[in-house]
Order: sequence, then structure tokens, then C-alpha cells
Amino acid sequence: MEPAVSSVVLVPLLGVLAALLTTAVGRFVKIPLVVFEIVLGLIIGPSVLGWVPETAGLDAIANFGLAFLFFMAGNEIDFPAIAGRPLRRASLVWLFSLVFAIVLATLIAGSIVPGVYVGIALTSTALGTLMPVLRDAGEMHTPFGRVVTAIGAVGEFGPLLAISLFLSGRKPLAAALVLIGFAVIAGAGIWIASRGGHERFHRLVRATLHTSGQFAVRFVVCVIAALVGLSIALGLDMLLGAFAAGVLCRILLSGAKPEDAHHIESKLEAVAFGVLVPVFFINTGIGFDLKALLGDPRALILLPIFLVLLLLLRGIPASFLAPPGSTFRDRAALTLFSATGLPIIVAVTAIGVREHDLQVGTATALVGAGMLSVLLFPLIALTLRRKSADGGVRPADPDAVPIEG
Repeated sequence: MEPAVSSVVLVPLLGVLAALLTTAVGRFVKIPLVVFEIVLGLIIGPSVLGWVPETAGLDAIANFGLAFLFFMAGNEIDFPAIAGRPLRRASLVWLFSLVFAIVLATLIAGSIVPGVYVGIALTSTALGTLMPVLRDAGEMHTPFGRVVTAIGAVGEFGPLLAISLFLSGRKPLAAALVLIGFAVIAGAGIWIASRGGHERFHRLVRATLHTSGQFAVRFVVCVIAALVGLSIALGLDMLLGAFAAGVLCRILLSGAKPEDAHHIESKLEAVAFGVLVPVFFINTGIGFDLKALLGDPRALILLPIFLVLLLLLRGIPASFLAPPGSTFRDRAALTLFSATGLPIIVAVTAIGVREHDLQVGTATALVGAGMLSVLLFPLIALTLRRKSADGGVRPADPDAVPIEG
């Protein structure tokens, strides 16, 4: 079978199979959907069966799926609920983790440049991956869920800023000026969206909500493309634009009627988690070079070390942000959720290998650790939450803005 044909046939089939397996196994144990997507991709990829090779076309769709994953993260974050003390504390903890991660990674790598790559990767949190897990578990609007959201928001946005400042190939001052320029443009768009008074826009959204026009979905895709394109044109990471697009669209579409907003959210989730995001995770499995990992003793040693460092450098510091009244199991679950990272690890290592600043074995070990964190940490964290002594009931979070409904 031709590579293009096998990709077109097998990748959607694996998306369906992953959903069926999640439902079937979910009767006994709740395993996140992305686990099956990554594992199935690995099985059909060059490392195992070789049915689907890496192709430029599949990579392009997977990159758009990755952009949509970060868009959904920006779009789903309830900033009023995490603003103030939770976000400030999460930011301070991330900075603390970043400094220690870079120092330790530099000692391991023997050089500051790969140390920066590894340090940034080890302090990321896969919020876009965790949010569907939290939503399915009913945790999105609990104090615990809000803390995970604050930690994850910083754990995605912080590394994106670090990538733009330190890994863009520019001097830090020039990179900062470019980043400020992007922030001004994106901030202007968010400010315009927040002013309200977009009645004509919302009328058009409502008029096409149930027609083939689907203006809201088309508009969202256009905004993602515009800000991702702007990021790339400025030499910034494309995920920064995708994340900003999510924030902008959430503010703009928040002015719609509640029933319209619900329909729009459902459509965006269908496009993201039903079509594009699964391609990214399946392609991550397809592209993972298992043979290179198994054939490199150094990489095999580094993989478990990186997995442990995700817990030590990212997870444990974040556990101190647990809501008041949290049990030991809650703190352990928060540690695991905070240490779950993959999308930014994939992005950082790709830049490092492309610029010849990071050895392929080190990059493979990092991605492998990220894959294992996604495979293991959310599953264990959800199990701990269900076994919490208070049965999942939490005291009110004094730092959170009350959520109606």
C-alpha cells in the first residue's frame, strides 16, 4: 500500500479504535484516550509493524493538530477563576523549577546550550492534554482542577516564552523586542475583543450556526492560522500564536448567547478532539524512533532519569500549591498531573535536533520520558483522586472566582 494511502486509511481507523478501547477498558480502569492513540501509532509506525511511515503530509496535519491542542488550552482556561494568587504562585514555582532544571540539565549534558533545551522541556506541563482528562473526570471547576489549570497554564505559556527568548536564534534583547511586538499585536486583538458590542458578529455566528456556512468554526481556524503565521513570521514558536488565538477567541465568543456559546464549544471540541488532535498523538507514536532508543545505551539510561526529573523538578514543587484541606493523595495526584508533559517536549527537542544543539539520543530519551508521563501519570493521578479520603469533596477555594451554575 502506498504511504499516503496507508496514512489516509489507518490513522482515522486508529482514532476510532482508540476511542473504542478507551470506552471498553474504562469499565475497569480509566485510561486517558491519548495513551491508546500514542501506543497504536507506535505499533503501526516504522519502529514496530512499519505499516505507516513518517510523511510530510501527515506531519503537516499533525502540526495543525498540535496548534489546535494549544488553541483549545488557551480557549478553555477560565482566567478569572485562576487570576491573582493562584496564577502568581504557579508562576513563581515554575521559575524556581526552570532555574534548577537548567542548572541540573547543564551538569548532566556538560554544556549550557543543551542544558537550556532540556531544562525548558522538563518544566513543561501538558495542559492541553490534561484538560480533556480533567473535564471527563468532572474536575474542571473543583478547587483541585483550578489549581491544575493554573499550574498547567504557566507550564505551557512559560516554556513557550522561554523558547521564544532563548531558542529563537536571536540575542535575548532582540528576542525580547520581537516577543514584545507579538504581545502588542495579540494584546490589541484581545483588547478589541473584550470591548464588547460585536452584535453583528454574533448575529452572523447565530445565523450560520446550523448551516453549511459555519462562520464561527471558519473564523476560529482563520484566527489560529493568522496568529500562528505571525508567530512563524517573527521567528517565534507557532504554539505561542495558537495559545494566544485560544485566549482571543474565548473572549470574543463569550459575548454570544449561552446556547450559541455551548454549540460553538461543542463544534470546536469536535474539530479538535475528534479530528485534528488525535492525528498529532498518533503521529507522535509513529515518529518515535524506538529502535534508536533501544540501540543507544546512553539514551536508555537517560529516559528513566528524565522521567524522574519531571517529577522532582516540575511535579513536587507544584504540589505545594494544592488547595487548603488537600489530602496526601491529592498532593500526589497534583504532582503527577503537573509533571505530565509531551507537546512542548516534542517541540523543544525538534528545535534542538534541527539546530544541532541537542543529540538525537538525548532528544529521543526526552520524548520517551514525555510519552511515559502521558501514559502513566494521569492514570495514576485519577486513581489517587478517586481514592481520596473525602471522596472528592473539597473545601471552597478562597482564591477562586465563584463559577455560576
